[in-house]
Amino acid sequence: MRISIRPSSKNVDSIYIIKDLYLRDVRGKKSSADHSGKARTTVTVATLGKIPDLMASMNMSRDEVISWAKAEAKRMTDAEQKENEKISIDYFPNQLIDKDVERLFSCGYLFLQSLYYDLRLDNVCRNISARYDFKYSLDAVLSDLIYARILEPGSKRNSFNYCQTLLEPPKYHDYDVYRALSVLAEEMDYIQAEAYKNSNFILNRNNRILYYDCTNYYFAIEEDDDFRKYGKGKDHQPSPIVQMGLFMDGDGIPLAFNLFPGNQSEQPSMKPLEKEIIRNFGFTKFVVCTDGGLGSNDNRQFNDIEGRAFICTQSLKKLKKEEREGAMDNRNWRRLRDGMAVDISEIKNEPEKYTEELYYKEEAYGTRKVPGQMMIVTYSPRYALYQKSIRAKQVERAEEMIAKGKKEKSQSNPNDPARFIAKTAVTADGEAAEKTVYRLNEEKISEETKYDGYYALCTNLVTDSVKDILAVSERRWEIEESFRIMKTDFEARPVYLSREDRIKAHFLTCYLALLIFRILEKKLGEKYTSTQIISALRSMKLMALEGTGYQPAYKRTDITDDLHNVYGFRTDYQILKKAAVRSIIRNTKEHSK
Repeated sequence: MRISIRPSSKNVDSIYIIKDLYLRDVRGKKSSADHSGKARTTVTVATLGKIPDLMASMNMSRDEVISWAKAEAKRMTDAEQKENEKISIDYFPNQLIDKDVERLFSCGYLFLQSLYYDLRLDNVCRNISARYDFKYSLDAVLSDLIYARILEPGSKRNSFNYCQTLLEPPKYHDYDVYRALSVLAEEMDYIQAEAYKNSNFILNRNNRILYYDCTNYYFAIEEDDDFRKYGKGKDHQPSPIVQMGLFMDGDGIPLAFNLFPGNQSEQPSMKPLEKEIIRNFGFTKFVVCTDGGLGSNDNRQFNDIEGRAFICTQSLKKLKKEEREGAMDNRNWRRLRDGMAVDISEIKNEPEKYTEELYYKEEAYGTRKVPGQMMIVTYSPRYALYQKSIRAKQVERAEEMIAKGKKEKSQSNPNDPARFIAKTAVTADGEAAEKTVYRLNEEKISEETKYDGYYALCTNLVTDSVKDILAVSERRWEIEESFRIMKTDFEARPVYLSREDRIKAHFLTCYLALLIFRILEKKLGEKYTSTQIISALRSMKLMALEGTGYQPAYKRTDITDDLHNVYGFRTDYQILKKAAVRSIIRNTKEHSK
């Protein structure tokens, strides 16, 4: 390193410490080549200040200041060389490793830890702790439960054991985890509200559009109780369930959740949580997008006032006969791309010619509670062909089932091929039933064929463009993916807790894990799938080198490079000294500005 004296503002000389970098490929920077032909660029390492200011503050002459600056450059050079000096480690083939000493540590959690502190959840835990009388660190328990949920999902005891492999193992006891769950459940609403508020320090939340959906989680128990109730589970498990309602913002980031017993209808669950969001988050005008099951008249009516609006899918089969016929007739269809009027009958007769297009029509719609709605009906030739091909395979399976004497259909699977099987009980002379004859239900097949390619939704945004409304509705898949991540990747179920408060806290940690993970996805630019990111984080391990530091024990990839670039630290050097790792840990605990 060396010093450089250059004029700064008002032509006052300033002193900088600079160094040369030799690179194989220098992009976007001025570079020259030395005698060996290596590309070279110069970078500023430190700005020491304006010379007159330094002379005054240190009571030195100009020459003395320059001498001091040269000494600083030499000191920094020596420190860098010491930091980067080659390390030699002695290993002996006949010497055993130490017993009961952890050697492999997870470092993938460091990226999650950076977001945990950016969300200021440590401050939230500190505020909660001030209201209670316990000795353990609520912050340590909550953060560890979140990291373990993403990196090594399992029971609470398994999570505690896994966290022993973090670079910062727990300093609390395993029984403290269960005590902390009760506190977290009591403060669940406060934690959600603070997490949302603090998320605005990290990214701009899209609160103009909200998505809501529900799912449920089963419990490995035989008898239900006041909270875990038998109901229609989406996992088709014959076990008591608890239901979760989840709001997501317009960019796919979780916003808030609630829980309710498994035997309750999901439709009334939306309004109370929405009221909490309005009250606790300060929301006023927004659009709520839901599926048809949650688009009840009460929910539509609640979002038809005070600047709110709704978009919800609409089942054509559940419309009144005249409404359904009007929605599906051949009049008033247009091409979405340019709004040009089309003859939809011609398109439906030869859908394979129009697979790149989407068509729509607008219909006035209303109910007693919510008049003045608009129903948008779309027809997709590509989707029609897809549904036709799926049905053909199901009909083929139904024919095989008839040949084998299939008698029953699954009540839990609406796509069961047995729905296309009809049975008739007859005798030889057509009287009393002595024999059952199975056949294809052609009427059922014909009825389902009518709906191929159709999709409908209702909204009170009657002046907005159809293209914009459909674009909003199309993003509902992200909330379904969030449920999939929680259930499959984070293994949020089955749940092996029995107390209601601890069950609620379990889902709170799952929700916070999802929030942190979704933000991490955004920071990576949505370049990778959730499975790729989770796999990369879980693979990132460091091998302890006795008395020296750590060595990466994972494969460096594009994902690990992007993680390091986004978060501003690296764990993939050939060797990381202990001081460097301590510095990384310290930096991940700094709050975002």
